[in-house]
Amino acid sequence: MADQKVYLVTGGGTGIGAATVRQLAGAGHHVVASGRRPGPLEAVARETGALARPSDIGDPDAVGELVDATVSAYGRLDGLVLNAGVVRGGAVGDLTGEDWETVMRVNVTGPFRLLRAALPRLLETRGSVVAVASVAALRNGRGNAAYAASKAALVRLCGSLAVDYGPHGLRANSVCPSWVRSEMADRRMESFAEEHDLGGGGADAGYAEAARLLPAGRPAEPGEVAEAIVWLLSPAASFVNGAVLTVDSGVTALDPGSVPFDFRVEPRGLPVG
Repeated sequence: MADQKVYLVTGGGTGIGAATVRQLAGAGHHVVASGRRPGPLEAVARETGALARPSDIGDPDAVGELVDATVSAYGRLDGLVLNAGVVRGGAVGDLTGEDWETVMRVNVTGPFRLLRAALPRLLETRGSVVAVASVAALRNGRGNAAYAASKAALVRLCGSLAVDYGPHGLRANSVCPSWVRSEMADRRMESFAEEHDLGGGGADAGYAEAARLLPAGRPAEPGEVAEAIVWLLSPAASFVNGAVLTVDSGVTALDPGSVPFDFRVEPRGLPVG
């Protein structure tokens, strides 16, 4: 296959990462799927033919080994998807130092170290990077200080790559999804539904409530975000560099001040007046 490329996807065992692996492998490319849990990675590998490579992006020694393993297997590296991430909820006054350090280590420092390790190979191939950020990088929600800060930093890290290495042929872009059905989001939605007694519907009830203000009225499926990632990696996006693509059904275009005209807005456990 003349246009066959080699891609490394972190957080590749579930959710957006697994959907990206499926689409890239389905297009005939070589894909290395990385993540902390061997089980999900191996399941995706059996399904797609990808190479499963368990690795913790937060481990300083692991990132170089991950790039070396990719190049050893396939001889090159054309694209990198920075999808691995963690969440620790809380406002600034509620977060512990350990919470903050964990989120920054996995969501920002790990990608930085991986980029440093992968950069020489990506420059050789005039490759592409896509960071999976979040609408939290662009808009603040309550109790989300560490995650929002980390995703905003990740977006700016990618922008720096575009500016510094675009003249050498490297492209680096970010996608910012809103709610996406995934294992991590399922757990949050189950907890949300239970906390607020949403009719015993579990995660589905949580998603339905959380997505009420999304213009699409539903969360995204992982494959819908993966489509955007795969496009940004591809030659079809050859003149797209340093972009921040919202994959959110338009929720960041919504004026919060207009919401009360369409919905009854009531606080959930917040002080009134």
